Amino acid sequence: MTATSEVDLPEGGKPLLTTVAIVASCLAFAVIGALQALYGPAIPALRDEFGISPAVAGLSLSAHFVGALLGVLVYHLLRGRLNNRVLLGGSYLLMAVGAVVFAFSPSWALALAGTFVIGLGFGGIDYGLNQLFAVGFGRRSTAMLNLLNGHFGIGAIAGPALIGWLGADSYPEIFVGTGVISLLILFTLGGVAAREPAPAPVEGAPSGGARVLPIIGVFIGIYVLHVAIETGVGGWEPTHLEAVGYGAATAATATSAYWAALTIGRFIAAPISLRWSAPSILIVCCAGMAGFLLLATVPAFAPYAYFGVGLMIAPIFPTCLPWLNRAVPGVAAAGAYVIAASMIGGVAFPPLLGAVIDTMEVKTVPLLLFLLAVICGVLSLWLRRNAPDPGGVPGPSDPGRKDSGHADPGRTDSVTTL
Repeated sequence: MTATSEVDLPEGGKPLLTTVAIVASCLAFAVIGALQALYGPAIPALRDEFGISPAVAGLSLSAHFVGALLGVLVYHLLRGRLNNRVLLGGSYLLMAVGAVVFAFSPSWALALAGTFVIGLGFGGIDYGLNQLFAVGFGRRSTAMLNLLNGHFGIGAIAGPALIGWLGADSYPEIFVGTGVISLLILFTLGGVAAREPAPAPVEGAPSGGARVLPIIGVFIGIYVLHVAIETGVGGWEPTHLEAVGYGAATAATATSAYWAALTIGRFIAAPISLRWSAPSILIVCCAGMAGFLLLATVPAFAPYAYFGVGLMIAPIFPTCLPWLNRAVPGVAAAGAYVIAASMIGGVAFPPLLGAVIDTMEVKTVPLLLFLLAVICGVLSLWLRRNAPDPGGVPGPSDPGRKDSGHADPGRTDSVTTL
């Protein structure tokens, strides 16, 4: 991020986050990315400490996601009563307390309670910051949201690497460290706007429940499907690659590369989103997902194809959220719906895919995911026709939309952006 002379801002002309708050928010996303990725590598130490089976140890991640889902819903319900600083501050505090409880718990039941509390804070931070970034930078919100979510990926890569370096037995200290960072971020909340301005009407945006509800439903469908593909590849890529002849080490390396691609793709998408419209990016990403998944059915290309799938999935979440807010500006709950749906998809789909594979064979994984990507592509085409994005970046791929050539009324000076 660098200072630039001009940047699109939300209605009212004042930034919702200062430079310090933007940096702290990116750090917060690195922390929640690390926390989500730490449970798996910590399982051997948890089993030794509490004498539990792998399946029981895996409940730590389930408790985390249940808490995260509730955290999203609670944050949304309280938005009308409490301001952003209070809600984000409470979320950071919950995450810090949960991390300490999990790290020093004398019993497995209390450890699970700690992961649930971590999840509550995690969900609040995930929803709260995504919403602020989605509305806080005008036409550059998509770029900034890709930047924010890219830091989640950095944390998700760094967390397991830290466990690998220090050893699984060091998980208590690592969790406490994330709690300390969460507490330090509290001191930056003065740079967060107490409340977002009321959404301004967007010319060309749909109005009326008859049009708005289907649009929200299709956005939810895209979120569920792309997260299903994301977790499906992440969970089954190693098994599929081994089934088609690759060694375990190669399969593991290719899977790590896939997760890295999800991070790289968001940083790449940030500058692209300043020139290309959200509908165009979504359509290209859905087509790319489908194409690379089809390529993954060819054993010789499969590891490289999965990397391409990661690149294509990466921009969808941060690109669609600002578009959703512009498409249905009068529905404050829309963001909560899609973020909650993405979490439900991440939890529910891997076992569903496993059940389908049990009736077939693991070599069908890319083909099954390809079918989901095709459905996602059809939904993206429907959205382009029925939920145009007149408030977003016009982009060279939208020849029917022209800039007026006049200066943006929401522009100001000396604000940090890309």
